[in-house]
Amino acid sequence: MKSRADFLTSHFKGATLPTTFMATKTIIKPAKSPAAVGPYNHAVRIGDLLFCAGQIPIEPATGNLVTGDIKAQTERVLQNVKAILDDQKLTFANVVKSTVFMTNLGDFAAMNEIYAKYFTENFPARSTVQVAALPKGASVEIEVIAHL
Repeated sequence: MKSRADFLTSHFKGATLPTTFMATKTIIKPAKSPAAVGPYNHAVRIGDLLFCAGQIPIEPATGNLVTGDIKAQTERVLQNVKAILDDQKLTFANVVKSTVFMTNLGDFAAMNEIYAKYFTENFPARSTVQVAALPKGASVEIEVIAHL
């Protein structure tokens, strides 16, 4: 069996081909997103994938945690995710995987009610886990991976 490089060389005789194919890593920092609360970026784009950092319910204008129940916090989290997707001209339909972190799985149904307003069809794969705590005392954090 021929290696990938041998195959390409035999089919493109005389052409100069790279020995490796690397996608460029692009850092995404949307202007409409709240400032990061640590040493990380809002998202990283590599190839045709966008990896979004977990978003907590931070109000972009003030940098403060949104107060209120799990529904209010989930709404703000998904608005923050939407700002990243919008910046890259994507929608929730582009999301292929989401991970939801909650401090109380007893709030799952209420969180899911708001989540369903944003993910309306062809749902992404999803994991939901309960954690002991989240940054700034948030009750929910959501991260997504989107396909361009």
